[in-house]
Amino acid sequence: MAETLSPCTPQGQCQASTGANTSSANVDANASSAASALVGGSTWRGREPFSIFTILILTLLVLLTVATFLWNLLVLATILRVKAFHRVPHNLVASTAVSDVLVAALVMPLSLVKELSAGRRWRLGRELCLVWVCFDVLCCTASIWNVTAIALDRYWSITRHLEYTLLTRRRISNIMIALTWVLSAAISLAPLFGWGETYSPEQERCQVSQEPSYTIISTGGAFYLPLCVVLFVYWKIYKAAKFRMGGRRRNAVVPLPEAAQVRVGMGMRTPAASPRHLCSCFSSAPSWGPLHQWFRHSEKTETCPGAPV
Repeated sequence: MAETLSPCTPQGQCQASTGANTSSANVDANASSAASALVGGSTWRGREPFSIFTILILTLLVLLTVATFLWNLLVLATILRVKAFHRVPHNLVASTAVSDVLVAALVMPLSLVKELSAGRRWRLGRELCLVWVCFDVLCCTASIWNVTAIALDRYWSITRHLEYTLLTRRRISNIMIALTWVLSAAISLAPLFGWGETYSPEQERCQVSQEPSYTIISTGGAFYLPLCVVLFVYWKIYKAAKFRMGGRRRNAVVPLPEAAQVRVGMGMRTPAASPRHLCSCFSSAPSWGPLHQWFRHSEKTETCPGAPV
């Protein structure tokens, strides 16, 4: 009877090889898990090891945020404390400073947090995302329209200075401030009522609504329309100022040239007015008086024909 050959001869070698295969499988599994852990760690760490350039940029952004907040806060304090500034156009400047203070206090710090996160992802939740986007659109739009209101106030002050009285100017400036904030609120709060989506939990993304209709209306009302108004108004201001300067130059008193000036003294004569011409002008006078005596005793003056000696 033939003896069946076993692939594992001797028996100890077979067990050793089986143990080696098991250990190699474990090593592969540990390596794959370590690689996946490394990838996951790099995902949540992101840009943790910052470069010197990145640290410099972040430092400048922090300084810019603090400077924006303090500067506009100082403007508001100055306008509130000085009574002479409680009038137009300083109320428009105060409205602009309020919008800039809100940008520096609420929008810019959250933007820095987003920049520091891995992959610029939003990890602060849906509610804070909605607050950040709304205040971003609200304050930036209000700041732009406040600048437009200041330009309109200057234009009406130059072109309609007789009709644009102090009372009218104050009333119109208050109306422009109210319309500025109402329009900005309407543009910023529209996504809260279902006009597009600002937060995506799957991608951890927080941004302004990308709905095409909202994008067109918001960018047109918050940027392009005030830009056109400001450019048109300052062009009209330039034309009005140029017209006034031209009128002043036409109405200015131009001095006569030296050749046309009569310089009397030391016997000097000019082509424009010689003693002979003066004699002809005064020959019909009944009495010459001191002028005739001066002509007689002047060394370089000719005697007027027909004048009494």
